[in-house]
Amino acid sequence: MNQLEANEFSITFDPADIHELDTVIVNTCGFIGDAKQESIDIILQLVNAKQKGDLKHVYVMGCLSERYQSQLKTEIPEVDAFFGVNDLKKIIRHIGGNYKIQLTGDRKLSTPPHYAYLKIAEGCSRKCSFCAIPSIRGRHLSRPMDELLDEARKLVASGVREINIISQDTTFFGLDRYKRKKLPDLLEALAGIRGLDWIRLHYAYPDGFPLEIMDVMKSHPNICKYIDIPLQHCSDRILKSMRRGITQAETWKLIETLRGKIPEITIRSSFIVGYPGETETEFNELKQFISTAKFERLGVFTYSHEEGTNAHDLKDNVSPKTKQRRAQELMDIQENISLKLNQQKIGQMIQIIVDRTDEDYHIARSAIDSPEVDNEVLIPARNNSMVPGTFYTVKITNAESFDLFAELI
Repeated sequence: MNQLEANEFSITFDPADIHELDTVIVNTCGFIGDAKQESIDIILQLVNAKQKGDLKHVYVMGCLSERYQSQLKTEIPEVDAFFGVNDLKKIIRHIGGNYKIQLTGDRKLSTPPHYAYLKIAEGCSRKCSFCAIPSIRGRHLSRPMDELLDEARKLVASGVREINIISQDTTFFGLDRYKRKKLPDLLEALAGIRGLDWIRLHYAYPDGFPLEIMDVMKSHPNICKYIDIPLQHCSDRILKSMRRGITQAETWKLIETLRGKIPEITIRSSFIVGYPGETETEFNELKQFISTAKFERLGVFTYSHEEGTNAHDLKDNVSPKTKQRRAQELMDIQENISLKLNQQKIGQMIQIIVDRTDEDYHIARSAIDSPEVDNEVLIPARNNSMVPGTFYTVKITNAESFDLFAELI
C-alpha cells in the first residue's frame, strides 16, 4: 500500500461508495473453510460490480490466490489477474507502478494510527497436521532484527503507541537465522524504544517455549503482561495426532510456570473442536481442562478439513452440527469464566487506550486486551471528551462477560 501511494495511487480501505473506485485489490485468506468462503464471496461481489460497470479492474492476491490460482482463473475469469503471497513487485508493475527499493519496510497502516502489527517472521517449520500454512507460506523465515527495530522505530515516529507482535510462530523467531531463539532479545530491544507504550505478544507456540521471555516481560513495564499461546487441545491422543509436540502434562507445567513467574499474566489461547476422531470423552476432557485452567481470554474454532495437510488423510467424521455444538459449549464455559474475572475488576482503576468513539461510548482497551479479539472498556461519551489513541485512567463501574464499563477519572 505504501508502494502504491509512492506511485501516486490513492488508497482507501473501506469505501463508502464503490462507484468512487477505479480498481479493487482483494487480499485473501486461504487458511480454513470459513475464511476461504469469505474471500470468494467478496471476489464475486466485486466481479459483479465490475460487470455492471461500477469498477474497471479487480485483482486478487494473498493466500487463497497462492493456493488455488489455477482453479480460480478457471472459475472466476472475470478477475483481471491473480497474484500469490510473494508477488508484491509483480502486482505493483502490473497495475502501472514501479517498485521503489528505497521504500522497503515503510508502511501505510490500515489500523487506527495508534496501534500496529509487527510481523517478525514469515512461514512456519512446524508440522501440525491440521495446518496448511507451511504449504502456502513455506518454511519459517525470521526477519533480521535490525530491520524489525528500524520498522518499529518508524512506526513509533509516525504516532504508533502500541505494537502487537505476530508471525505464524513467534517463539521460533531467530532459530533459523541466528541459530538460537531470539524473541527475548527482540522484546528487550523493542522495550527500549522511546514512545512505545505497549508491546503485546501473539502466537507463541507452546512446545519449546523460551521461558526467558517471561523474565524480559517482568522487567519492562511497557511489555504487556499478556501472552497468546494457541494450545489447540488437551487430549494426549489428539495432541499426538495433531503433531503438536507437547502433552497435557507438559501443557499444565507450562501454564503453571507462566503464572508462577508473573501471577498477573493474562493468557489467551485457542482450541479446535471436531478434529477427526475426537470422541465425546475427549471433548469432555477438553471442557474440564478449560474449566480448570480458567484462561483469561479464549477463542474456539471448528476443525476445517484442508487438502494438503496430514490430517486430510483422516476421515472428517465429526458432523458440522456436532462441531458447532462443541464450540458453543466451550464458549459458554468461557463466558462464565470471563464474567467472574471481569466482575472482580469492578471498583479498580486501570489504564486504557481509546480506539474509537460512537454515539454512546468511547470504546477503549486495557493493556491485557488485544485489538478486535479481546474485551473492550466502554466509557459513556455524553459527559466527557476522549481522544482516540490517547491513554487515560478510568474506574471500572460494571462488567459483562466480554465488556467492562468505566468512568473517566
